[in-house]
Amino acid sequence: MNRTVQLVNVWGAYEAKHPDGDIADFCRYYLAHQNEKPVKGALVGGVVPSFNDGLLMKIIGRISKLNMVYANKALEGTGVNQIEEFGMLTYIKQNKNPKKTEVIYASLFELSSGTDMLKRLQKRGLIKEYSDKEDKRSKRVELTTKGEKTVEICYARITKNARMIMNDLAEDDKSLSIQLLKGIEIKFSKLWAEHKGKTFEEVYESIVGSSPVPRTS
Repeated sequence: MNRTVQLVNVWGAYEAKHPDGDIADFCRYYLAHQNEKPVKGALVGGVVPSFNDGLLMKIIGRISKLNMVYANKALEGTGVNQIEEFGMLTYIKQNKNPKKTEVIYASLFELSSGTDMLKRLQKRGLIKEYSDKEDKRSKRVELTTKGEKTVEICYARITKNARMIMNDLAEDDKSLSIQLLKGIEIKFSKLWAEHKGKTFEEVYESIVGSSPVPRTS
């Protein structure tokens, strides 16, 4: 096959799957698939899923859990006890004085557990709470001076942790991974609150359709 035609065909297949990708994204995608590096060691712990969707989710889940382990270690001695608390503080810092519910749902928490976490942060003097001037039924939160300083310390440590975890990935591979996965995060971050009152079967059908769940061999 003519090389130009071959390249056009590959580009067409890529564009169909990733309509928002540009030429630079395509080049990273193409090169990553041409230069896959062999990895030594066992892949994931326990049962290895026999279908790609399950295997990918298990890899993502284990990386997320491992990140949590090391991130919480990095946060020791800062006054912030877990990575989820840092996420809440960072959201508050970026949004100045958001509503409590905005902080909770943006952090993917249920209302009760998110409220408890905010109370703990307030008890430690990292945030303060007050009534919304326009809606007295709502509460807003913002960082205290102590909270501002704490976030700065935690940010430096969490940045080091992220760089440590992703140290073996080239920058182009990181950009490609972000490009491939960001749509999933954006999609389900918008949908999860709507799905809370539905059964899994209802959620599955709304996303995938009525096709049966694939069976493992």
